[in-house]
Amino acid sequence: MSHLLETLAAWRPFRAVVIGDYMIDELVYGNVDRLANDAPVPVLHVQKTEHRAGGAANVAMDLVAMKASVYVIGVVGDDLNGDALRVSLSEHNIDVDGLVTDGERPTTSKQSLIGLAQHRHAQKMFRVDNESRMPVSGRLQAKLLDRLRSQLEITDVVCIEDYAKGVCTPELCQQVIALCRGAGIPVLVDPASLTDYGRYNGASCITPNRNEAEKAAGTTLPDGSPPEAYIPLGEKLAERHDFESVVITLDKHGALLLERNTEPRVVPTVARRVYDVTGAGDMVLAALAAAKANDLAWDDAVRFANAAAGLEVEEFGVVPIPLERIHRDILLREQGTRGKVRTLTELTVEVSALRNSGSAGRKPRIVLANGCFDVLHAGHVSLLRRAAALGDYLIVAVNGDDSVRRLKGPTRPIYPIADRAQLLGELECVGSVVVFDEDTPEKVIHAITPDVLVKGAQYKIEDIPGAQYVIDQGGRVELLDVVPGRSTTNTVDRIRAGT
Repeated sequence: MSHLLETLAAWRPFRAVVIGDYMIDELVYGNVDRLANDAPVPVLHVQKTEHRAGGAANVAMDLVAMKASVYVIGVVGDDLNGDALRVSLSEHNIDVDGLVTDGERPTTSKQSLIGLAQHRHAQKMFRVDNESRMPVSGRLQAKLLDRLRSQLEITDVVCIEDYAKGVCTPELCQQVIALCRGAGIPVLVDPASLTDYGRYNGASCITPNRNEAEKAAGTTLPDGSPPEAYIPLGEKLAERHDFESVVITLDKHGALLLERNTEPRVVPTVARRVYDVTGAGDMVLAALAAAKANDLAWDDAVRFANAAAGLEVEEFGVVPIPLERIHRDILLREQGTRGKVRTLTELTVEVSALRNSGSAGRKPRIVLANGCFDVLHAGHVSLLRRAAALGDYLIVAVNGDDSVRRLKGPTRPIYPIADRAQLLGELECVGSVVVFDEDTPEKVIHAITPDVLVKGAQYKIEDIPGAQYVIDQGGRVELLDVVPGRSTTNTVDRIRAGT
């Protein structure tokens, strides 16, 4: 197992501070079926409206999904949007005591009109912004810095999310970085689109995209330039501004990592079905911060951030991605050559990710079936197909070779566990396969807590290991009829008898 996967398996909750431009996003959804009579413009027939915290709040919520306790520092207006922003963040268990009210400016708000073409595909049509880009006053900056000082002793990482709305002034950023460097706390920055990164001098890491890096370095590269072409830009930024590392995000090409005293590295990503790139930059910042808070090296931190951002762009709008989903995505890609076979640790991650992927009212149902499955036959396949139909994801727990010998005798199994697990994994109805070496699968059952436990109808519920535990946890046990005449023991006996 790679160091990244080992760290993910032993992930530690952490504390983060996010400083930056906080916003409220208003999403107005509706159907677009016609053009207006008085102008050639589409008419949005509003169906629903949602309010969500946005801007730097996206980073905060992403961090919460990665097991962080988050304290936010920023400025809001003395208005209803400011109140809504506080409520929205608090609902995500984010500490909002660091938000300072400024009655001279509005809370930054962005209203997006989203039409459903032919009632099917969501498409952003237009956006209306209400904001001030004036730098916050020295008085407000002092208040923000006081909020930061109150958190330094209990903070693992600090993020600066700069949308150029006036909070992240050069003076504020430099004092934040100085305070954090003095306390030994890393500061990661998602920069605004600027020609000069002087305000971020001395940050631990900066995460521009390719266009932002070109602008800040004063260089324009041809469209389609390979990732390596950005190395001189990154080196210039790192040297000019004393950054420990520069991570230039390159969309489908992954990211370019330039780390002090280390050769530049292109960290590739995986091709994705891109639905909406909104929030991808915020996700990269949050994931890098979470990774550094868990002491990952920069290259592993970038791999983690690539996976998180890849999952983000597959969603419409800004959706925090739970740590378990990121862990599962990395796990599946790194262990892809093993097919569906999982260790118990890997399987618990996968199940947790599956359960976190469901909606509040509909969590995926996990089904577990177990057995020796020596000499796979039609009876096995029939039972597993019917087991899979009882839920959303079927796990097959299979006895290891020593376990089979203790149960069936010294001449069994016919096929070793590697073959049996591989054959089971080739069945379309099977989600994953886990091997256990004990006489019963109770350890697996307690680790997974399946919603449905399946056994053949020849058993009694009271005799099935783990059955009572499943029932006590709110699950159920299903006894399925076996296919008559289909038995591994009978098959083996006939082969040996030559009949």
